[in-house]
Amino acid sequence: MTTVFSTTSLYEDQADRLRAAGHRLSLPESVGPIGREDLLRGVSDAEALVCLLTDRIDEEALSAGRSLKVVANVAVGYENIDIEAARELGILVTNTPDVLTEATADLTFALLLAAARRITEADQAVREGRFPVWSLDQPLLGMDVRGKTLGVVGMGRIGAAVARRGRLGFGMRILYHNRTRNEAAKCELDAEYVSFDRLLADSDFISVHVPKTAETHHLFDADAFARMKSTAILINAARGSVVDEAALADALEASVIAGAGLDVYEDEPTVHPKLLGLTERVVLAPHLGSATRETRHRMVELAVDNVLAVLGGRAPITPVN
Repeated sequence: MTTVFSTTSLYEDQADRLRAAGHRLSLPESVGPIGREDLLRGVSDAEALVCLLTDRIDEEALSAGRSLKVVANVAVGYENIDIEAARELGILVTNTPDVLTEATADLTFALLLAAARRITEADQAVREGRFPVWSLDQPLLGMDVRGKTLGVVGMGRIGAAVARRGRLGFGMRILYHNRTRNEAAKCELDAEYVSFDRLLADSDFISVHVPKTAETHHLFDADAFARMKSTAILINAARGSVVDEAALADALEASVIAGAGLDVYEDEPTVHPKLLGLTERVVLAPHLGSATRETRHRMVELAVDNVLAVLGGRAPITPVN
């Protein structure tokens, strides 16, 4: 009987799929984020590992899994896994793309709308009995979204889904910057490929959808904010390291840009303290991009599909390496 070790509890129907295929499902002894010793102990006799983006699967962990054949990451990103070490050890790595695209795009646009229309500030005002008197220049005036320019940095699956919401739902003009041109986005959305500098200068809203790499580290820094419109709003639901949080806080405080909506942070769960003190057109969410019941279930289902395929002697469905 082969063993599948999961760093977290799985949905029962997916756990049953593993058991029905003749595999033993092993789970951590403790509840909550897995400790290092539990991880190393758990992989030691496992043929498959199901893990989360928050689990550090480095060379030590991979080597501890002497019989490991596959690591199924329940996430699109896989920067938590040492891919080169896995390759050298002959361990397949898989991820869960596609299934979380629409949920993440929904959350991204929710952040955009909330920042533009100051929804969280308004909610707090109502709860505190500060219902504003209606007037032409009343407190909590927001900004229009319809017809504005949306700049998308990273026109992959999620970036294109956000652009689709902007173009088809709000009649927005779409600019994008990407490593390669996305001809499908041009045809469907009339999206215009532009340089990064032009995207910064011309966009009313900028939505970030790039992976965590050395190239994208602090892509949005003080210099980038200085090149944006003073009325612009930045949305980041990709990776926290793409944005220099200290520089962003300074830019917001000095009105270099108008607002921000963030779902990811460089040192999660820690958020830069200066950001926590800002409320005007600033919306902070705790990494909720894929956090719907349906989407999380599909992510686990795809991870289990990959495990069953590899342990059954077939090719993985969504391989990384």
